[in-house]
Amino acid sequence: MRQVALAVVVLAVVVGVMWIGARRAFAHLEQGVKAPEFTLQAAQGGDVATVDLKAVLAKGPVVLYFFPKSFTSGCTVEAHMFSEHVGDYKKLGAQVIGVSGDDIETQKKFSTEECRSAFLVASDPGLKVAKQYEAALIAGFANRTSYVIAQDGTIAYSYTSMDPSKHVDNTLDALRALAAKK
Repeated sequence: MRQVALAVVVLAVVVGVMWIGARRAFAHLEQGVKAPEFTLQAAQGGDVATVDLKAVLAKGPVVLYFFPKSFTSGCTVEAHMFSEHVGDYKKLGAQVIGVSGDDIETQKKFSTEECRSAFLVASDPGLKVAKQYEAALIAGFANRTSYVIAQDGTIAYSYTSMDPSKHVDNTLDALRALAAKK
């Protein structure tokens, strides 16, 4: 009888953890809410600078995308896709910023090799910013979540999927819709 009771408790805990993990895997900030401001170290083309969301938004909308880990297959594919479309983002007045929990030395290398020096890639140690954006997984990695932040600092679009294939198309469509509203 004790073994059955223990098995039920263990099963309940496992199901609860999985449910919380699943909720976090698909959590994101909703459209219209104010985007949390942040300042992080970022690299572009191997050069390190401080990126401040408020300062970047002064120039136009921002595509902020969180990714799990530099130099992993999905993250490399996603970085290549964003870099291939930087011209499209610029035509829409937007700047792209990638963010993961990797240290700045890793981001320096990732910025040149995989991001092709096309956009900023920021270091978020401890995933403090990812947590503010509801883009942190319980395993200590950022979730693959993309945001379009309007110039007024509000979330115009959010998308979460571990599949990197739609993040670029979806954020470009959201930027086009945002531009059409003006």
